[in-house]
Amino acid sequence: MFEKLFLLVKNNAGMAIMNNPVIPAASREAVLTEASSSIIDVLKNSMETGRVNDIIKFFQFSGSYNQNLVSSMSNKFANRLNKFYSIDMTAAHDAANSLIPAVMNQLVQETNSEQPKEFALGTMLSQLNGNRADLNGLVNQMMVA
Repeated sequence: MFEKLFLLVKNNAGMAIMNNPVIPAASREAVLTEASSSIIDVLKNSMETGRVNDIIKFFQFSGSYNQNLVSSMSNKFANRLNKFYSIDMTAAHDAANSLIPAVMNQLVQETNSEQPKEFALGTMLSQLNGNRADLNGLVNQMMVA
């Protein structure tokens, strides 16, 4: 799942990362990893702080439910760009706001598609919690409610 998320990030990275002159060419692959990690970290943190329901609603309602989730991801990524790659905050926020919402929209679409579920929400949440618990039943129950 994490490799597939990285590919989603990479496929959406065009102008935000790969063709962005403020991001050094030598750092672009690492920056893609930072973007993926920012998404994963915010999702994990949401789960650890008991906001699983917010994540499920975000995916259930095509991302329109809780834009704070996407904002948190964008801010985390922008802060990492600034801290680890010395990119000024304005350019970092521009890159993050160009990339993260596009990735999350595509992730929501893939999660909700009828195609084979590479990003099935229950499976994704189970992997985010380190496979300590299978969350498919909980997700299915909450999606119906």
